[in-house]
Order: sequence, then C-alpha cells, then structure tokens
Amino acid sequence: MERKSTGTRSTPARGVRGPGPGPSGDGDGDGSGGGASTRARLIRSAERLFAAQGVHGAQLRDVVRQAGQANPSAVQYHFGSREGLLEEVMAERQRRTERALGERLPQPEGRSLGELLGALVDAEATELRTERGRDCLRISTQVSHRSGIRERRPHAGLAGTLYWRLILALETPLIPLAPEPVRLERIDLALTLIGAALAERARQLAEAEPTLSDDRAYLADLVSVCAGLLTAPLP
Repeated sequence: MERKSTGTRSTPARGVRGPGPGPSGDGDGDGSGGGASTRARLIRSAERLFAAQGVHGAQLRDVVRQAGQANPSAVQYHFGSREGLLEEVMAERQRRTERALGERLPQPEGRSLGELLGALVDAEATELRTERGRDCLRISTQVSHRSGIRERRPHAGLAGTLYWRLILALETPLIPLAPEPVRLERIDLALTLIGAALAERARQLAEAEPTLSDDRAYLADLVSVCAGLLTAPLP
C-alpha cells in the first residue's frame, strides 16, 4: 500500500540515458549489454537488500555488486537515483497487486464491506507466495502509506487504478455509520494496518519464524479486524 506506491515509471529517469549505446558502445550503459535485463537484475537486487537492510541502510554499491554489474554508476544510469530505483520497485509491486485484484474483484462498486476487504487483503497477500513479494511487503512499510483517501486524491501510482476504485468503494458501506472525516480516517488507518500486518507476516516467513496460525486463518482474521475497525461505534 503505498501507498502504497511511490509512482510508476516505465522509462529511464529524466536526464538519464536509457538502453542504447552506452559509454562502452555495447548497447548498455554499464558495459554488460541488455539494458532491460540489467534493470531487472538491479531491481531484484534492490528488493533483497532494501528488505534486509532498510531502504536507506542498504548501500547502492552492494545493490550493483549483487546484480552482477561492474559499473558502480549502474543505478544512476538506469534509475537516476536511489529514489528512482525505489520508485520502480514499488511500481512493479503495485502492478502485481493490481493484476491480482482484477482477478478477484474487477467491479468493486456496490459490493459489501466484507467483499471489498476480502478482495483487498487476498490480492495484497499474493505477495506472500514468493520471495520477491515478501521482500516487497517488507519494503512497503518503510515508505509512505499515503493512499490519498484523506484528500480524495489518489497518491502517485494509484490514479486510474482498480486499487483506487476499491479504496473509494470502502466508504459507501460506512456512510450510515460515521461522518465523513471519521470514515476517511478509518479507511486510511485500515490500509496502514493491512500493510503492516502483511509485512510482519512476510518477515516471519522470510526468517522461518514459527507462526501462531496458518496463512488462511491469519488473513481471515485480518479482514475481520479491519471490518471491526471500520465499523466500530463512535466514541
């Protein structure tokens, strides 16, 4: 949830050369050839190190080295900066979640609160199935969780997405229960809770730590907790 995302960029950072003749004249700016595959290796290396060492703790030279690149400027060449690399990591994660959500609830408008939360949690939880997804869930908690729901303006990367439509749809069942400011604050809090809960689950799985319940029960309980949060009586 970024959230949920820091934005989507499918082209090299502004002012940064994309795939094409690089300094070595081999078609890639880091001297390895195959700009697309180099970008993919850098992204995967960043996912591992950002998850394990922190978004700001990981060293870019280690990201480059673990991606098998010789040029220490490979991140700057392909992404412009650490922030540009992080943006692409989160954008790829958002695209995967968007696809998963489309398979579960392509039309969120008019659905019940339980259906909406169930689809949202289930789509987000698909990231738990892979090492890459677990890494990205752990990264997500380190960056902004702002969705834009408080201002009703989607945060970067969410504009025009099914994910944003679902977030907006969460408010409709709450209209009879709470005034607008409370509704929006609760939705924002629920999104933060889902992100934090799945990140902690990802950490447990990554570190082979015993869990108290299986994934199915954990996710079902997370849906129930979020439903309780959203519909709690007003103080």
